[in-house]
Amino acid sequence: MLKIMTREEYIEYCKTIAGASLDNPFEDIEAVVVRHSDNRKWFALIMVVNGRDAVNLKCEPMEADFLRNAYEGVTPAYHMNKVHWNTVYLKSDVPRDEIENMTMKSFELTMKKVRKKAAK
Repeated sequence: MLKIMTREEYIEYCKTIAGASLDNPFEDIEAVVVRHSDNRKWFALIMVVNGRDAVNLKCEPMEADFLRNAYEGVTPAYHMNKVHWNTVYLKSDVPRDEIENMTMKSFELTMKKVRKKAAK
């Protein structure tokens, strides 16, 4: 049986991610931005797209394409770079554990980059 995730459950899940903070930066639309506490970069945008709860998540381009072919509930990102971001519809054929996995990958892809010191 497919275990789906509601908007409320997804928001609660995001609150459990160490180093993440939630924000409502838009006055005119109902959206929640989930960002890194340190660099303030977004890694998830929770919103309503075409009347359905969805989340935009960053993804490696080849994996993004794979996920779009694997699930009807994954499409090129709404209103973001379609090569690097996917829109994932909650309450779709995408299982809860896959949404959590995609969220953590997005978190990792948007982390603060650590600069390597040049070798002397």
